[in-house]
Amino acid sequence: MSVNLKDFYADWCGPCKTQDPILEEISEDYPEVGFEKVNVDEDQETANEYQVRSLPTLVIENDDGIVERFVGVTQRDDIESALQKAGA
Repeated sequence: MSVNLKDFYADWCGPCKTQDPILEEISEDYPEVGFEKVNVDEDQETANEYQVRSLPTLVIENDDGIVERFVGVTQRDDIESALQKAGA
């Protein structure tokens, strides 16, 4: 089963910059997870598709669909728990 994490962000978003190092660490520890950064200013279509209203927004999904969604800066433990729930 494939597991993906979409990170919706913007360059001007301060909390997004806080979220970045946490995601970088997790991406190193979970090489089997697909990590995708989506700049909402450049890809409004995808942001609308995922109904992103606030930044940062993290969406964790697997082959069955969206498993977990986080809005705002999210701690590593919460992200890891959701990744494991998704099958990572």
